[in-house]
Amino acid sequence: MSALDLTGLRRAVVIAPHPDDEVIGAFGLIRRLREHGVRVQVIVATDGAASHRHSARFPPKRLAAARRAESRAGMARAGVAAHDVHFLARADGSLGDYDSAACRGLARDMARGPAPDLLVLPSPADDHPDHRTVARAGRLLWPRCRQRLAYLVWPRTDRPTPPTRLWLSLGDRHWHMKRAALACHRTQTGLIEDDPDGFHMSQAERVAFTRPIERFTWA
Repeated sequence: MSALDLTGLRRAVVIAPHPDDEVIGAFGLIRRLREHGVRVQVIVATDGAASHRHSARFPPKRLAAARRAESRAGMARAGVAAHDVHFLARADGSLGDYDSAACRGLARDMARGPAPDLLVLPSPADDHPDHRTVARAGRLLWPRCRQRLAYLVWPRTDRPTPPTRLWLSLGDRHWHMKRAALACHRTQTGLIEDDPDGFHMSQAERVAFTRPIERFTWA
């Protein structure tokens, strides 16, 4: 396992399956890149509207809008401007049904601009089917990209977790910033109370999602 080398990077693209995965998987990396003058673009694949399907206060359109705002707020803490956060608004929870043609369409939508020096993707070993489909589509992007990394959000219980190849130590300042950025995602951390079956990030999950070291594999 080795430390990430950020030297010589000018442009990076980070792809998140849902609004908040960019914080969970790569906030510290994004912040470090921005402090090194690297332009970072974040692409969020789904609208995130399936987290609370039965909420009357937050029907799908309102929830999707709230989650976009949360994502922009979290990325602002990482130093990413709002115009560099892009939302593809694919239906949350639908990507696991994508066939090869649909994956190619998703890849075309994710490809914005010239090849970056660094592409950061969800892991193909993630337990969430949306994450695995985004990882599949991401493999089709920018074949000449210099460096490609993957992050894991939801480890699978039926197989070993892929070994960490690269790590990034956040340090106290970036660690506290990451925790504050995750707290921006209030719809996922207790704001919505009228859907007992909706997703609520537990305290244990918040701790797991904001460890002081970010770990990556080669993508």
